[in-house]
Amino acid sequence: MLNPAPSADVVIVGAGVAGLRAAHELISAGVTVSVLEAAPYVGGRMATDLIDEFRLDRVGQVLSTAHQELRAAPGLEGLVLRPFAPGVLVHSGGRHYRAGEPGGTRSARGALTAARALASAPRPRTPGPLGGPLDQARLSAALTRLAGTPVDRLLARPELPALEALFDRGLPSRTVEGFLRPLLTALLSDPGLTTSSRCADLALHGFARGRLCVPEGGAGSLPELLAAALPPGTVRTGVHVTRASISGVSTKEDGELGCRSLLLATGARAAAELLPGLRVPGFHPVTVLHHTARTAPPTGSALVLDADRSGPVAHTAVVSAVDPTRAPDGRVLISSTVLGTPPPDLDEEVRSHLSRLYGTPTDGWELLAVHHDADAVPAMPAPHDVRRPVRLLSGLYVCGDHRETSTVQGALHSGRRAAREILRDFGVRPARTPEELRAA
Repeated sequence: MLNPAPSADVVIVGAGVAGLRAAHELISAGVTVSVLEAAPYVGGRMATDLIDEFRLDRVGQVLSTAHQELRAAPGLEGLVLRPFAPGVLVHSGGRHYRAGEPGGTRSARGALTAARALASAPRPRTPGPLGGPLDQARLSAALTRLAGTPVDRLLARPELPALEALFDRGLPSRTVEGFLRPLLTALLSDPGLTTSSRCADLALHGFARGRLCVPEGGAGSLPELLAAALPPGTVRTGVHVTRASISGVSTKEDGELGCRSLLLATGARAAAELLPGLRVPGFHPVTVLHHTARTAPPTGSALVLDADRSGPVAHTAVVSAVDPTRAPDGRVLISSTVLGTPPPDLDEEVRSHLSRLYGTPTDGWELLAVHHDADAVPAMPAPHDVRRPVRLLSGLYVCGDHRETSTVQGALHSGRRAAREILRDFGVRPARTPEELRAA
């Protein structure tokens, strides 16, 4: 490939949240950047479709208000996070049980004291999926300890498959199967919980420290805010990159574009097409179904999990109760996530399962949209390096959720790490974030 004159110091291929986060970091240090995106919109998988005034996410990712990158990323000052009801609503044996509610400022010692006090309390005749009061108090104590554990210590723990680690730590089987397994299945999009226990610990750490939430207006509002805060002309959509090297890229629309360094911020499979030999992980398929109903189910703004695993739905919620901007006035939006290979009669089986989960007939619900993504979430089986190298060599870098943890938090952090590697090779000191200045 010819070496054209640089059109920017750094060309970033991909306008997902990782690439947009990297662009902010580079531009704040005085580096010129051009972001090229093949799709007609920014955000990659974090896209929201507008259908009949409903805002419908393509991948049903759940965030946490405790995610630091959501607060540190420039441009996200205007991001509004709509929280679910505290904890989650676990469905088991035809009933709902509230689980995982935050313990406030209570210390781990205080939680254990409460556990001992509950040991002598009368036990219910039919305990819920979490077990009796003592088991629930022990779970509360474990979550409290986890919330106070530094991330570096979590990453230093012995690594196992997530499900094996839960049992290995001495937690009661009822607690694991009735709460932790369905919760982590929803957070990691991994029904088998073969994910690295370190990634699972990070997910539980975010759950214990904050509230589960979704961005107001749909998942696409997050990358849109990131892109809008960049200088005009930085992001160009509808540009297809066909070849890539350290010195430039070839595009279908504009021919050759030169640069000093290249950052691939696409999904793992697209990155491997441009850089043959780059490892492609496995993926967890995700299917999201959106229904509308005349009357809202009686679960309020809770995230509903199925501890019995009695159907295809991993988690569901009346999203219009969590974020009213996602549905027109007077309408109800129910969004449900199916993990793995979807069943042949998808809508029929999902409706039947939702009828049991919500305890209400679903025959009159209208299906608005179905979105299936076979490569929705990169798999992170143990052993997994949650800080995979983003610098392949001087001038060539890669970032995305496949380089860290397959979450929005992981994608944002990997973009920042890649930008700082580029600046280090350029000999440029990165600008300090407000969080870093406060810590200093």
